[in-house]
Amino acid sequence: MSSLASKVFFDAGMMWLELLDGRRLGVPLAYFPRLLHASPEARMNYTISGGGKGLHWDALDEDISVEGLLQGVGDRTSTPLRSAA
Repeated sequence: MSSLASKVFFDAGMMWLELLDGRRLGVPLAYFPRLLHASPEARMNYTISGGGKGLHWDALDEDISVEGLLQGVGDRTSTPLRSAA
């Protein structure tokens, strides 16, 4: 069964997804640093992509898979490796 997003909203420290099948999923913003550090206005400037399969924030360069959220996958942004001192 494919789970599709219909709406996204935020409260203190959480991102909430409403799914077309009636479920509501809460995810800590700490899983997605770009969203955590974004302004409330920037967080709400999202599009639902792929017919509900993904979430996209153009200004934040953030893409999140609904299926990944359901599987517990957090941020996969790669960070530069630090050289050994």
